[in-house]
Amino acid sequence: MRLSLSVVFSSIAGYLLGTQQVEVYTLILLAFGGYFMVGASNAYNQIIEKDLDALMDRTKNRPIPAGRMSVNTAFTIAVIFTILGIATLYVINPRTAMYGAISIFLYTCVYTPLKTKTPLAVFVGAIPGAIPFMLGWVAARNDFGIEPGALFAIQFFWQFPHFWAIGWFLFDDYKKGGFFMLPTRERDKATAVQTIMYTVWTVLASIIPVFGLTGELKLSIVAAIVVFGLGLVMLYYAIQLFKKRTAQAAKQLMLASVSYITLLQIVYVVDKFIR
Repeated sequence: MRLSLSVVFSSIAGYLLGTQQVEVYTLILLAFGGYFMVGASNAYNQIIEKDLDALMDRTKNRPIPAGRMSVNTAFTIAVIFTILGIATLYVINPRTAMYGAISIFLYTCVYTPLKTKTPLAVFVGAIPGAIPFMLGWVAARNDFGIEPGALFAIQFFWQFPHFWAIGWFLFDDYKKGGFFMLPTRERDKATAVQTIMYTVWTVLASIIPVFGLTGELKLSIVAAIVVFGLGLVMLYYAIQLFKKRTAQAAKQLMLASVSYITLLQIVYVVDKFIR
């Protein structure tokens, strides 16, 4: 549910940034389309990983491994949600539906199988994970240009410190299922350094619009300062992870990253309407 809300929130934020006139009908379609899109991806994921989910404390109570739902039922739900999601987004415009379909495909057919094979799965997973923010702009404009590309870049780079933090503090549980989420496969100095690097890139990508390099996606100096300040908070927790290398430090970074992306999107939207 939290993932669904996050995707819907990001999509709506992207739409509000891209739209020239807010249409409630489109907002509703985007919210439902995003919800179905996430639901379908999660359903496919849980079907594929049902045996591995049963091994981990975090996932053993999911419907399939817990025996509350059959694979056939889950697959039926996944197919229905896929059709409803793509169809709903198609009503907005075909390009939005296309990116929604790409997201489901990459998450289900590429990211999920790679999770037990290579840490590069996080890179692949960052692509569908970054689509919702730009999807909103595409829904508003029916076009892909520098603006949705910039929104995609922000959320793409953000995925790495966020999911590496999760992979760090849930390391032992992930290990039971054979998942390799950290870039070095270990909770070591090199992983912590890469986490800091991607945090820095996230912050830099987030303030690029203030320099007028992203077309109609703009950011005032005041908003850029606020975003940069939020980024410094996230960077602080990334540095703390480097210093302490504990599960608690990783969890704090994860929470800081969630706060960062949420507040960033709010700042972007508010800045647009008061600028």
